[in-house]
Amino acid sequence: MNTAWIYIIIINVIGFCLMGLDKHRARTRQWRIPEKVLFGAALLGGSVGAWAGMYVFHHKTRHWYFVVGMPLILAAQVGLAWYFLH
Repeated sequence: MNTAWIYIIIINVIGFCLMGLDKHRARTRQWRIPEKVLFGAALLGGSVGAWAGMYVFHHKTRHWYFVVGMPLILAAQVGLAWYFLH
């Protein structure tokens, strides 16, 4: 497995876990993870994990900028990957 795939897997696990952790902190009224960190993880390649975490944990699904933004980030990343790999 090459380094790029390992990075993609790790950043997606991080994005997924950040959504779960923020949901837990929201329920227990603790300090929250800033939304820019959640989007940052997605922009760094973790959009699949962050998007999956949104729906697994039912977190940020009422915020239009997450519901629209995460799939757009994913689409842009897929498009860039397709462009550079073909």
